[in-house]
Amino acid sequence: MTTGPETQEDSRQQRARPEPPRPGLVFIFSGGAPMFRPVPLDGGRLVLGREDAGGQPLPDERLSRQHAEVRHEEARWHVEDLGSRNGTSVDGVQVLARRAFSEPRVLRLGNTLALFHEDVRRLAGADVQVAPDSVRGPGFNAALERVAAAATAGETLLITGESGTGKELAARAYHRAGPNARGRFVDINCAAVPASVAERLLFGSRRGAYSGADADTEGYVQAADRGVLFLDEVAELSPEVQAKLLRVLETREVLALGASRATPVDVRVCSATHKDLRAAVAAGQFRADLYYRLAQAEVRLPPLRERPEDVPWLLAHALRDSPTAPSVHATYVEACLSRPWPGNVRELLGEARRAARDATAAGSRSLRAEHLDPEAGTALTPPASPSAATVTPDRATVEATLAEHGGNISAAARALGLHRTQLYRLLQRWGLGTS
Repeated sequence: MTTGPETQEDSRQQRARPEPPRPGLVFIFSGGAPMFRPVPLDGGRLVLGREDAGGQPLPDERLSRQHAEVRHEEARWHVEDLGSRNGTSVDGVQVLARRAFSEPRVLRLGNTLALFHEDVRRLAGADVQVAPDSVRGPGFNAALERVAAAATAGETLLITGESGTGKELAARAYHRAGPNARGRFVDINCAAVPASVAERLLFGSRRGAYSGADADTEGYVQAADRGVLFLDEVAELSPEVQAKLLRVLETREVLALGASRATPVDVRVCSATHKDLRAAVAAGQFRADLYYRLAQAEVRLPPLRERPEDVPWLLAHALRDSPTAPSVHATYVEACLSRPWPGNVRELLGEARRAARDATAAGSRSLRAEHLDPEAGTALTPPASPSAATVTPDRATVEATLAEHGGNISAAARALGLHRTQLYRLLQRWGLGTS
């Protein structure tokens, strides 16, 4: 028989259990403009239309009053077009009736785009912040909060992430949030500094230290005194410079080339790399003791493919300074969302500006999917030899493979040896829906 105290304990355990995830949609583009609106699927079901998308209207005239229904059942998403005038698609493929998906990414209704999200509770209170120099969605903001925490604690910071993810932006946030915010921010790209002069550029030199040294020269470390020294591509430092940098961090003193006495410095150090620095340590290419000094805190910046909600805002940001730039159409945003963008934000911004120039030159007032370069945002691979070139499958093979994999686009593309985007294009070419 259950006693009173046991019943109370059971009740406490039940209250402590985490709530189940709340699947939903995140609306990111509608009416020709970016937006950020997480909407949960109440009861696992959501009917979408022009006047009601989670209790609020959407500014898209191409939406029908009742456009589509989205359900989440048994770990699968079900999308049904409710006889809309302008169609419903998932990841670029039209949904003609009702269709089930395992891992969908982008829902398009008319000229409105939304992302499928397994748990919109995590986005409660989140937003996309647009600053003069950046666009900061929930994922990037979370990383910047960890950067600020490291700066406030006075820790050295190692920023990791792919090229183009915003490492310098994060380093400047570290500078602003730390105790040396009023001092200088001195940045150096270690990969661009020749090994032969790296030591004197970093630590300075005294008159007569080498041939042609006719005056004392301040190094980057001295220049950053009472400020922040940002070492970008820190993995490229030579072993000799690594040893001397370690001594600066340990003693808070710097010995200039040719000097007999070290001078004290108050410098906060932030470093960044796109390489795996732990692997470099294991391979003997980077000093372990320096790594631990530089990485008292370590923050990884998410690549663009992990922050798709930022894409519409970044496109608007890229074109904001051009009074003649065409308006961004939903098809262009949708096409950008289908690509991995290995160059991340830097690559996306550059491509958007190029596409806008080409669209304007062609007399188009709208930036659409056809203006996106076929190679933009795709993985960089060496050209295939004729014998290794991909053979385009015929329609019957594609239909059979899709049926074999239950209509799962990603799985079928892998089985066919194609990128998912290539398979989408074939389906569109042949007019194959997903019903």
